[in-house]
Formats: sequence, C-alpha cells, structure tokens
Amino acid sequence: MKHIKKIFILLGSLDRRIIFLIVGLSVLIPLLKPDWVSLPIRPTPESQRVFDEINKLKQGDRVLLSFEYSPSTKPEIHPMAIALLKHMYAKNIKVYGFALWPDGNFMSTEAFSEVSDDYEKVYGLDYVNLGYKPGSEAVVKGIASDIRTLYTIDLHGTPINDIPMMENVINIKDFDFVFSLSAGFPGSKEWVQYATDPEQIPISTGCTSIQVTDILPYVENEQIRGILAGMPGAAEYESLVETELKKMNISAKPGTASGMMAAQSIAHVVIVLFIIFGNITYFITQKKKGKDKI
Repeated sequence: MKHIKKIFILLGSLDRRIIFLIVGLSVLIPLLKPDWVSLPIRPTPESQRVFDEINKLKQGDRVLLSFEYSPSTKPEIHPMAIALLKHMYAKNIKVYGFALWPDGNFMSTEAFSEVSDDYEKVYGLDYVNLGYKPGSEAVVKGIASDIRTLYTIDLHGTPINDIPMMENVINIKDFDFVFSLSAGFPGSKEWVQYATDPEQIPISTGCTSIQVTDILPYVENEQIRGILAGMPGAAEYESLVETELKKMNISAKPGTASGMMAAQSIAHVVIVLFIIFGNITYFITQKKKGKDKI
C-alpha cells in the first residue's frame, strides 16, 4: 500500500514541464504517425448512409462535388473531400468540381491534386474543376437550369466545349448524385431548395459540427441522404473507405481526420489522468499532514 501511495505522490507532483511534454507528445504522435496509434472508429448511421449512397453508384456515373468551405473550416471538411475522392476514384466515378465560395477554388484544387495522381486519373476524362462563380443561390439555380450559361470555361481557362467530360452535360438532371461540402451559406440547404429537390436528384452532405442542427431536418425528411458531421464524421467516413479499398486491394494513405480524432481522444485521456493523480496526491498528502499534527 505504501508503494502505491508513493507512486501516486510521484505522479501527482510531476514538474509541470514534464506534464506539458507528455500532453504535447500525446497530440503530436497520432498526428505525425497515425499508423502507430489507431483507435477503433464506429460509424454513426448518418455516416454509414453517406457511404452506402456513394457505394451504390456505378462506374461512369456523374457526381457533382461542391466546395463550400474555406481554410478556417478546412480541418473539419477537407478530410471528407479527400476520402470522397478516394472512394469515387476507386469506383471509376466521374467527378465534377464546383465552388459556391471563392475559397472553394483553392480547396478543390488542393483536393484534386492530392488524390488524382495516386489513382492515375486524367483531367477532362475522369474529373473536371469548373471553379467558383459569384451569385450564391443564383448559381445553384443556374446549374439546375443550364450550366453552359454560367460556365464557358473551367477553372484553368479551358473552354468547356473542349472538355470531353462536359459532353451532353447541360444541367443538374445530367448528374447522378450531388455532394455538398458545406460550411454555411450558400451550401447544402440551397442545393436542396433550388436544385436537387425540384429535380429529384439524390444529395448527401458533409458539414461543420456547428452546422449539423440546421441540416438534420433535411436528413430526417430524406431530402438529404445522410450527413458527415464535422471531424468525427470525416474520421468515420475515412474508416469506411479504408475498409472498402482493402476489399478492392487498393492501397491508400491513412486519412488525417482519424489521426486528429486519435490525438484529441488520447490528449483528453492524459489530461483527465493527471487531474485524477493530482487529486489523489492532494488527499494522500493532506491525510499524512493531519496524522503528523496528531
């Protein structure tokens, strides 16, 4: 018993610099080496629904992928974009990138460049990036009615008539699925209200954690088919995609959201443990002081 008390006193009286170092390592290691620390991830029904909807798509199907987030929400939403591209590329689905936010141009360019080469996808044949147009919901309405009135060139300045993937693509009806990577307005709700609902095109979304309560009514009403909710949703989808890729004998880099969630979870456990050790040490030392006075 004395030895146990000594251990608790030692742990509870560690120099704060050592505690900061341990907490720092508990965050840093999962981020730098996610393979070293892999925590089990159990997908929610909403994340599973998103995966199932994408998994049902067939080779050659067309997916409109809309980028509606900026660097401030990148840690939550960008891992979803990467995982989605891996999933769709593995199934040979054609991806059409759009952006309702100006920063969406940078986010989409980064996502496509990070994944496309690994899957040997060719621009113009397997994916295209049409980029941002100002106008908010008016852009959604324009895509729903006639894309070519809004977009005459892609993000790189190539006329869309010269892009093989754009052949016979006129409006929202020519897509098999829409996915909205949304951090606010304009975003998922505008796609539902002005495009997918009127034309009966299936849609799913990935959004920030704070936006989930606004989107859930659409999910519950089956207007949006599943939702990836913040970083946990991104990690869940990464886990599902990784399992699917293994079945297809495709190797892929581990997702960043899983590492972030592991870092967050481990850091919280470490902090709670040190709080417990500190409290136990306090009570042991106080009790000892009381006995010494007697």
